Order: sequence, then C-alpha cells, then structure tokens
Amino acid sequence: MEHQDQIQPIALVTGANQGVGNEIAKALSAHGYIVYLGSRKLENGETAAGEIGGNAKAVRLDVTNNDSIQAAMAKISSDHGRLDLLVNNAGISHGGTAPKGPDELMATGRAVNVSLDEVRTVWETNVFGVIAVTQAALPLLRRSSAARIVNVSSGLGSLTWISDPKCWARENFGIVYAASKTALNAVTLAFALELEKEGIKVNATSPGYTATALNNFQGTDSLEVGSREPIRVALEMDGPTGGFTGPDGELPW
Repeated sequence: MEHQDQIQPIALVTGANQGVGNEIAKALSAHGYIVYLGSRKLENGETAAGEIGGNAKAVRLDVTNNDSIQAAMAKISSDHGRLDLLVNNAGISHGGTAPKGPDELMATGRAVNVSLDEVRTVWETNVFGVIAVTQAALPLLRRSSAARIVNVSSGLGSLTWISDPKCWARENFGIVYAASKTALNAVTLAFALELEKEGIKVNATSPGYTATALNNFQGTDSLEVGSREPIRVALEMDGPTGGFTGPDGELPW
C-alpha cells in the first residue's frame, strides 16, 4: 500500500451509477477521495466510474444480497484495508419494473390498498439493505481515524411534517416509499446512538424533490441542486452526529 493511500480518504457510495449517488461520487472524487461506486450491474458502475475518471472505481453491490455485500467489502478491504465514508444512497420507490410517476406511486401506496409484496420489496432495499451494508462496513469503518456514515433519506419520511395538517408532505405519505424513509431515519438514529461511543458519525440527509429515476424524473429540482445537501454532509468532517438535514437546513424527525 502506497503512502499516498494513507492520506487519501476512501469512500463507498451505494447506487452510485446514476442520480444523486452519482453526483455524490463525482464530488467526492473531485475532493480527492478514492470512491467506490456501488452498482447492482457492474457494467453500469464501470461506465459511470469511467466517466468520472481519476480515483473512481466500480464495485458490484446489490444491497439486498448478502454475498454481494460481503464481496464488495472484501474488495475494499484487500485494496485499502479501511473505509472512511459510507454513503447509503441506493433506494427504490416501488417494486415494479415500469417507471411510475408520483401520482401512480401514491395511488398504489395508500395504507388501505397497498400490496404487502410491494412494501417488502421497497423496504428490502431502502431499510434492510442499509442495515446490512452498514453492519458489513463497520469493520472497515472502525479502521478509519474519522469514519462517517451518510444515509440518503427524504423529507417525506418526517413524521412531524406529515402530522401537520398544513404540510404538503401529508398528501404524499404512503406506506411503500415514504414510510420506508421514516424507518430509515429510525435506523439512522439507532446506529448514531451506538456508534457515537466509537466516534463514528451517522447522519441522514434529504436531497429535496429532485428529478431522478426514482420519481420518473418528475421532481422539481435539478440533479445538481438536489445533490448539494447530500454532498455537503458527505464531505463534512467535523459536523454533528444523529442529524437530519435537507436543502433548507435541519429537518424535523
């Protein structure tokens, strides 16, 4: 291992071949990180890493598959022996294969008619996948002198917002996607409380309503605008732990 590698921070971003994850990977690479782009299909990750260039590397990572998770961690371990930053960005908005816009997502995500299979599929990636990847990454993160974990969440997961009759989020809350982000926020706090004892910071961040494949590109913010806050949190070395922020600052749980 070269001396340079001792200085260069190492990052892993899940779901980094497109969207917000790809923007985060670009920014990390531009700031001198060796960044691994986790992608379910290795070729998609390799294409994205090639476009970023520099210190970007692709790694096959399906957050719902334990063998895939372990193999990715083994690769990073053999390459560098540690991980300084984990960005849990991989997320899906529905369980089907056809793109769905926000209206269709809401129609099929209501508590009264939701398909339990759909809930399981989305939560498998958005909630259980984050727990699995984080646990698997901990041995590597513990070898860092300043380890951080950033979970990409959503303001839609805020129980404070959706319990306010005047808040826009109330009409957009469903059990499939939005509630998975509520659960992710709880998972974020659970890890933050445990890992604070070890000096590892864990935070949740929301990109805002960004036009990505997640909502069939119907978001109102550009990818660049929507990625600013996740990038800021990912790069922040001396920030808090157990926080939840969005484009306009702190968000209520």
